[in-house]
Amino acid sequence: MTDVRDILDIEAPAANELTKESIIGSDKRIKKKYDYKVPKRPEGMHREVFALLCKDNNDVPPLFPTDTGKGYKQMKAKLGMKKVRSWKWTPFTNPARTDEAVFHHWRRVADAGKEYPFAKFNKQIPIPTYTNTEYTQHLVTSGWTRAETDHLFDLCRRFDLRFIVIHDRWDHKKYPARTVEDLKNRYYQVCAALSKAKQQHEKVYTFDSDHERRRKEQLKKLFERTSEQIEEEQVLITELRKIEQRKKERDRKTQDLQKLITAADQADPRKSDKKSSKKSSTRHKSVNNSTSTVIKLQVTEPTGIKFPDFKNSGVSLRSQRIKLPSSLGQKKLKGIEQTLIDMKLDLNPPPTEQICQQFNELRSDIVLHYELKGALATCDYELQSLRHQYEALAPGKTLIIPPILQPKTEPEVKSDVIDVVGSPNVSNLV
Repeated sequence: MTDVRDILDIEAPAANELTKESIIGSDKRIKKKYDYKVPKRPEGMHREVFALLCKDNNDVPPLFPTDTGKGYKQMKAKLGMKKVRSWKWTPFTNPARTDEAVFHHWRRVADAGKEYPFAKFNKQIPIPTYTNTEYTQHLVTSGWTRAETDHLFDLCRRFDLRFIVIHDRWDHKKYPARTVEDLKNRYYQVCAALSKAKQQHEKVYTFDSDHERRRKEQLKKLFERTSEQIEEEQVLITELRKIEQRKKERDRKTQDLQKLITAADQADPRKSDKKSSKKSSTRHKSVNNSTSTVIKLQVTEPTGIKFPDFKNSGVSLRSQRIKLPSSLGQKKLKGIEQTLIDMKLDLNPPPTEQICQQFNELRSDIVLHYELKGALATCDYELQSLRHQYEALAPGKTLIIPPILQPKTEPEVKSDVIDVVGSPNVSNLV
């Protein structure tokens, strides 16, 4: 506003002139300063524990839980005009007791004559009863007498089917010793026989005493194991996991090898249909004998280079068809380049229709060749490892490898040139 007045040559307003600020007031709010002195949290105390002990307003925690969340200081007494309910020292009896004992407690006068509230917790298990006729017709069995059965059911009523206590209170002087399983088995046999005789459609619990004994024996053996036996078990579990891992690895390698063999058969058009079917069937049988999780030949995918298909609408160059995909890998790219140089072929030939197709097939066969070579070297290494393990386990014996399983040693110069990091006999393209 001062700059505008200077440009328009307007004098500044007097001190008593009315302005917007003088009428409406300033928008600046007066901020109140609250001086809270929060004590420092002791070292080693968690933040949550300190928050329970001290708040921002230095209020001590309440002595009892409240619903307001304000503590007990801000609680106001709610006074009413109603009369206080009268209480009386009255006697009472518990219906759950059979000795008719009389007790006394304070009780409201309005609740006089009501049943003792804790009597509802007296839950009793219904124990079946039987007559002499029912016992003679349905419950007679070898090894148990009528007196023993009566004594068992009497203890079941007294101790609510707590068979450990029943076994402890069993009269060993008058009756032969019984195990907990024998007592439970006899009780549930009598219950099932009575339910069947009375034609009651209730679910009958079947107790297997033999299974319970075996379970307790196994639990006892598990509990009485020594530290050496526990360590031995852990070692065996670790070895079992290693064996399962090696089995999965062998299955995976077998599947990869089967894919390579299928791809090599499909890439060779000079073989006749009869020979290829015979060889594929024999190979399929041999692989199935070695592992049970081999994928069938009909569902395997050929390996090699997968060139992208340019089927989208628009203009595209034919030279893009011979461009190698970026996911191929640097070692395979160098291997393909060196092989083409050894074959005295151009790395970027003229991209005609026929040249593009044949050039891509050639490079795919090159990659497949080195993958098969790497798989052969891996199989030979595993075969030699098995031979050494056999000789270590059986001293003085030698595992004879058939000549058909031994790889043919042919001198090749390409592997020496292509290999970048590894040994000269194993290709690193896989």
